[in-house]
Amino acid sequence: MSTPADAVERLRELLRIPTISLIDSADLDVDAFERFRSSVEAFYPALHAAAERELVREHTMLYRWPGSTDGPVTVLMAHYDVVVATEEGWAHPPFAADIVGEGAQRELWGRGTIDDKGSVAAILEGAETLAAAGFVPEHDVYLLFGHDEETNGTGAREAARLLERRGVRIGLVLDEGGAVVDGVFPTVDRPIAVVGVSEKTTTMIELRVEQQGGHASTPPRETATSRLSRAVVRMNAHPFPATLNPPVERMLRAVAPHGRGLVRFVLSRPRLFRPLLIQLLTRLSVETSAMLRTTAVATILSAGHAQNALAESATAVVNARIAIDSDTARAVRRLTRVIADDAVTITVTQAARPSAVSEMDGPRWDLVASTINAVYPDAVVVPYVQTGATDSRQFSRLSSTVYRFSPFHMTGDERAALHAKDERIHVDAYLKGITFFERLIAEL
Repeated sequence: MSTPADAVERLRELLRIPTISLIDSADLDVDAFERFRSSVEAFYPALHAAAERELVREHTMLYRWPGSTDGPVTVLMAHYDVVVATEEGWAHPPFAADIVGEGAQRELWGRGTIDDKGSVAAILEGAETLAAAGFVPEHDVYLLFGHDEETNGTGAREAARLLERRGVRIGLVLDEGGAVVDGVFPTVDRPIAVVGVSEKTTTMIELRVEQQGGHASTPPRETATSRLSRAVVRMNAHPFPATLNPPVERMLRAVAPHGRGLVRFVLSRPRLFRPLLIQLLTRLSVETSAMLRTTAVATILSAGHAQNALAESATAVVNARIAIDSDTARAVRRLTRVIADDAVTITVTQAARPSAVSEMDGPRWDLVASTINAVYPDAVVVPYVQTGATDSRQFSRLSSTVYRFSPFHMTGDERAALHAKDERIHVDAYLKGITFFERLIAEL
């Protein structure tokens, strides 16, 4: 009989397989992805006996667990690709899956613990336990594990199209996203479980300056690099305006009863205190600020071809996350005004449609909320705007109940390690994630 310790060891084995996502699929370590899939098949035999698996775009895994009757299907999603990690700067090697600490403080370190192999394994563990017990869901349950969420998202996109072509009616969709967190709002002592009901869309923008080159010993007053640098500084100095959108208003009202004094009074009246709350949330943390506005940040800068030559071109890759009440065109217009330099060309290289806001009431929302509270009784379940993009955006036009929630209690340090060094998760939090998915599937 499988034990919690066995479940942790299985996750450790999956974490040790470096399924690193790369923009150019030709450079993909195909062997690593094949080893991951083979390990999943070996670790979860009951599920593989009960469900049918097919591969989409060669590496994305799509399982269909047949239900006893027809009806809207549930799609439980996660991705098993991870962002690049080297051992440099890590306290523990990113693919060693070391466990550190004792008792309730035990942490499992490694790339993918939170983003997002922890969710992959938790879904599989919960499904395996039920399948081994002979459980049959009422309606079909699909498990979708993407292979390129961190880069192109082609696997999930093709899977969504495939189900649409087959006429599959999509009900509940649950992907990675919010978590159970502490200390978000002053005077609110209870943990908050934030469930993403929408997500900001990713737009990639290139800033480019081109001008005459020459010898570095005789520079002109303005160079391509100085113009580009000024454009980036202006962009950073003029953040996009913040607004209170419906999910955030709903979140504030849900949190309000658990605050004290003035905080409780203000949070319960978001429209009356709109300017004050916008000011509060934009200063409270980078996470709450990002929920209210479009963000844009230069992630890659490049210029020049020689140390003693003027750069003939300078470029900045800008990663913009478009607010749910805005769009790419508005973002570009504002950047043009803020940068205010005709020498800087602004080109959208990748754009996406805004994500629809899912239902914040009804049986599917209630199911997710009640399952969270069964595992985390003290948590206040609230909707919010997911600031990062997920594979679930591919389903937003197919279902009105697409939610983004990772069923783990995460500390601030753990959240800060996403896509960074020292990614890790508490072992107890991972085990509670398994319980969450087992209960959720059993209640579908």
